[in-house]
Amino acid sequence: MHLSVLLAAAPSPEPGGSLEEAAEQAGNAAGWVEENWSTWLSTGLRILLIVAVAVTLRYLIRRALTNLIDRMNRSAQAVEGTALGGLLVNAERRRQRSEAIGSVLRSVASFMIMGTAALMVLGAFKINLAPLLASAGVAGVALGFGARNLVTDFLSGVFMILEDQYGVGDTVDAGVASGEVIEVGLRVTKLRGDNGEIWYVRNGEVKRIGNLSQGWSTAGVDVTVRPTEKLEHVREAITTAAETMTKEEPWSERLWGPVEVLGLDAVLLDSMTVRVTAKTMPGKSVGVERELRWRIKQALDDAGIRMIGAVPLQAEGESTADPTAAMAAPSAYASATSPQSMAATPIPPPATNLNK
Repeated sequence: MHLSVLLAAAPSPEPGGSLEEAAEQAGNAAGWVEENWSTWLSTGLRILLIVAVAVTLRYLIRRALTNLIDRMNRSAQAVEGTALGGLLVNAERRRQRSEAIGSVLRSVASFMIMGTAALMVLGAFKINLAPLLASAGVAGVALGFGARNLVTDFLSGVFMILEDQYGVGDTVDAGVASGEVIEVGLRVTKLRGDNGEIWYVRNGEVKRIGNLSQGWSTAGVDVTVRPTEKLEHVREAITTAAETMTKEEPWSERLWGPVEVLGLDAVLLDSMTVRVTAKTMPGKSVGVERELRWRIKQALDDAGIRMIGAVPLQAEGESTADPTAAMAAPSAYASATSPQSMAATPIPPPATNLNK
């Protein structure tokens, strides 16, 4: 009842006034839209153009990098299996190196293009980018200090790959570990040791690296013979064995130069050492040294030349040394009847006479 009384007492709205207010508001909205629609349209078109250009540019750059990497891999596969491929190209090494470089370049290109596009879009909305850039700088500095080891490993890996310091199949000495490289990453390098163990070496920990598989290697063999042997006969036997080795496979490919007899490396009273060297394919020096020792030993045996090991040989006609020369003389105390033993024997107590 009270609600009906209040409704009856309240003044009713005038239809004319409400229609005029609505028309006025609609007119203001239309005017505002008419004034700003061109700005909205230009801003929207600008954002759309920025996004389209960024996406297209990112696609083209990534596609170009992918084609470049594929072309590098095809060129490596084209020479694989040939003599040139065996000497100069490791397909797996080239593939991993090219993929790592391509991944880094694609990531950098995507980050730069999309980051620039995002800043341009925010600028199109009239947003002040100064606080955002300042915050990003502070966050970058904090991240750099907090993850400096990770950043160091990543940057070291990038430069190692770009400079081609080592690759898959190389035998390297990284200081903290040594062995054959089985995988090269941007943060960690995997090495297989001599006993089959796998070492995970962080790229940032490598202060110096020794690559034993680049350029060429040197095989060195020391031949120790008796000082009474004729040097010309020794040289002739070694040269004959070396020439035979250079004409046979696979040693003809692993030897990159003639086997040289450098001469006497040491002359002692009971031996003399002849130094033999050869330039070999990288990483093949150990195998060449073993085969060269084998052939030189056979050639010297055929020529009647005796080699000397660590123990010096006995000269011919020399009498055998007395094996008892180093033995000590027998002690006088060893005999119970010797004066020394009798003097050291305790005096027995005097016997007592029981009959008294």
